[in-house]
Amino acid sequence: MKSFVGFLASLSLASLVLTSCGGGAAPTENHPECGNQAPSTAFELGNGVNVSHWLSQSPIRGEERAQMITKKDFDSIAAMGFKHVRLPIDEEQLFDEKGNTLADGMDLLHKAINWTLENNMNIIVDLHIVRSYHFNSENEKPNTLFTDSLAQQDFLRVWRSLQQELAQYPNDRLAYEILNEPQAPTCAAWNEFVANYIAEIRKTEPNRALVIGSNYWQSTTSFDSLSVPEGDKRLILSFHDYMPSLITHYRAPWTVQKDYTGEVQYPGHSLPDTSVYKDMTPEQVKIFRGFNSKEYNKAALEEEIMEAINVADSLGLQLYCGEFGVYPNYINPEIRFRWYNDMVDIFREHNIANAHWCYKGDFPIVKEDGSRNELPAILTK
Repeated sequence: MKSFVGFLASLSLASLVLTSCGGGAAPTENHPECGNQAPSTAFELGNGVNVSHWLSQSPIRGEERAQMITKKDFDSIAAMGFKHVRLPIDEEQLFDEKGNTLADGMDLLHKAINWTLENNMNIIVDLHIVRSYHFNSENEKPNTLFTDSLAQQDFLRVWRSLQQELAQYPNDRLAYEILNEPQAPTCAAWNEFVANYIAEIRKTEPNRALVIGSNYWQSTTSFDSLSVPEGDKRLILSFHDYMPSLITHYRAPWTVQKDYTGEVQYPGHSLPDTSVYKDMTPEQVKIFRGFNSKEYNKAALEEEIMEAINVADSLGLQLYCGEFGVYPNYINPEIRFRWYNDMVDIFREHNIANAHWCYKGDFPIVKEDGSRNELPAILTK
């Protein structure tokens, strides 16, 4: 995901959230076990990173795609101290419109998994985009997944096909993430969708760890409406956190605030000088007042995350932040690192596993030459 912003219809503007058959490789010698295994006490995650814009959100194919990410990248991620990888994948990269496996894409998926496991890291395979659903409606056609029963059947078919490929990997090393940043019409509709998905997966994989996010872009604000089957302790609840947006996406070119070049701050109200409103249109003022309606600091960030913590604790389930980060191109580095330190401290204090968005791309943890930048030291501290 290139980190996208969307307004939740049921929330105020201040609650902005952002917005990931055959042909399979055989198990490696290091990981020969196949099929369902006895359940482990937990699927270990720790801190991780998203390897994005490779098997997801990318038009690149062929040898160029094969060379975009290689074993060297996974070796580097492990050497930086990360414990897991979240790997976004798209339906169109792995299956054609008739559901046939695209061998070259599937081969890269298996390679990525094996490179992860060989580096003693775990992996979440995140179904980021399907043909009937894009978290930012960028598929140039209406999202039909939550309104069309045939689309829902096709979604389950995609997952059955993925299971045929991925069930061979150990349950304590690989997890499935149902869908990135869902936007079902209602939370009840999402809960029903989740229940159907879990029931389908559990027919053949009762012990696979499954990552389930809340409705409306995996926001913490909708966590209290999330419902999952009782007694399934192999579920991991997931949220994404890019708040406050004026900090995490300052001048990001795909956002509504892309043209604002004025001062921002953290901690505090993101806009320290509201006199800038005089140069905005009425619609812009409405949006920016929503952005700026809350004062953000570590305590405020923690308070929002507590909504997810409380739900996970009440269910006895592991909590996971699958995406967080700050667009680095224009923001004051001191502000950026202050936000990162606060977020990482919250994760550590509450034992929340997390994955930074992302490895390369718009929110990188590496420089152009592939060497680590300043972030890994903060993220893995």
